[in-house]
Amino acid sequence: MSHHYSGPDFGFPQGDARLDFTDLYAFPKPGETGKSILIVNVHPSAGENPPGPTTTEPFAPEAVYEVKIDTDGDAVADIAYRVRFSAFERGAQTASVLRVDGPQAAGTGDCGKMIVERAPVSVGREAKVTEAADTRFFAGWRSDPFFCDVEGAKNNLQFTGDDFFVNKDVCSIVLELPNSALGAKEVRLWARTLTPDDGGGWRQVERGARPAQAVILVEGRDAYLGGEPATDGRFLASFAHALEHTGGYTSAEAKRVAATLLPDILPYDSSRPASFPDNGRTLTDDAFDFFMRVLTNGKVKGDNVGPHGDLLIEFPYVGPPHQDRVTKAAR
Repeated sequence: MSHHYSGPDFGFPQGDARLDFTDLYAFPKPGETGKSILIVNVHPSAGENPPGPTTTEPFAPEAVYEVKIDTDGDAVADIAYRVRFSAFERGAQTASVLRVDGPQAAGTGDCGKMIVERAPVSVGREAKVTEAADTRFFAGWRSDPFFCDVEGAKNNLQFTGDDFFVNKDVCSIVLELPNSALGAKEVRLWARTLTPDDGGGWRQVERGARPAQAVILVEGRDAYLGGEPATDGRFLASFAHALEHTGGYTSAEAKRVAATLLPDILPYDSSRPASFPDNGRTLTDDAFDFFMRVLTNGKVKGDNVGPHGDLLIEFPYVGPPHQDRVTKAAR
C-alpha cells in the first residue's frame, strides 16, 4: 500500500502519522520543458493500526522532511532539499525550504541555503502557493493521489477494485524547480523524514522512492527504513526470498529481479517524459499494478483500480482535500 503504513504492524513511524512518508513523484512541468515538479507526500489522513482519522496538524515541527538527489549514480546524495515547519498554532503553520550541495547533502541536519522562508501551509481547500526566485512551493493537505485496493492486498491479493484511497487525504510538499537545479540531466531521487535523536543529532525514521516494496517485501523493515540507498545491497537476500516465496521465482531469477528493485531510488531524466518505473513517476502512473506483477511473477496483473479524477492541470497538480480542516484546525 505504497508507504502509507510502513511502521510496526501497519502503523506509523514512532506512532506519528505526520512522520509517515507515502509517495514520491517526479515529472517535467507540463507545457514547460525547462522545469520539473517534485512531490513528496506524507501523513495519511486515515490509519490502519489503530484504524480511524489521524491528527489534523499537517506536519511535525520537530522533523526534517527531505528530498535527496544523486547526480552521479553512486546512490549518495549530492543535493538535498530540506523542509522545516513551524509549530502549529491557531490553525496555522509555515514552512521553510533549504538547499544543501556537496558532501553535506549526504548527511543529516537542518542547515542549508534558504530557498523559501515562512511559506503558509494550506489547511483548507485553497492551495496557498509561494514563489521565490525560480522556485514555486506548496505544502499542505491534498487529496491523496495514490490508488490501490488495500483490503484486497490484505486478503491474499484477492482484489475487487475497491479503492481505499479514493476519499482519503494526505499532506503534500510540492516543488517546482528549473532543471538546472537538479544538478544533472539524469538523477536518482528518494525522500526521507528525520526526527531529533535522543543522543543529539538526527535519526532517520522513514525513507523511500519506489512504492509498496518496503511495506510488503522487507524483513528487518526498521533497518531498511533507517538505511541508505548506497547500502541497500544488504537487503538483496531478503527481497529475493520474498519474491521466491510469493511469486514462485527460481532462486536465481528471484535474485535477478530483486536487484532491479534495489537500491530504492527513483531514476529521473528531465529531458524525457515521465513514466514509472523507468523515468520518474506521474500522478496517474499505476505503480501498484507494476509492483504486483513483479511480486507475483506476472500471476496478478493488477488490482482493478485506476487514477483519481480530481487531479489539477496546474501547480500544485494534486487535487484539493476531501475534508476542509480550516474550522477544525482553528478550533
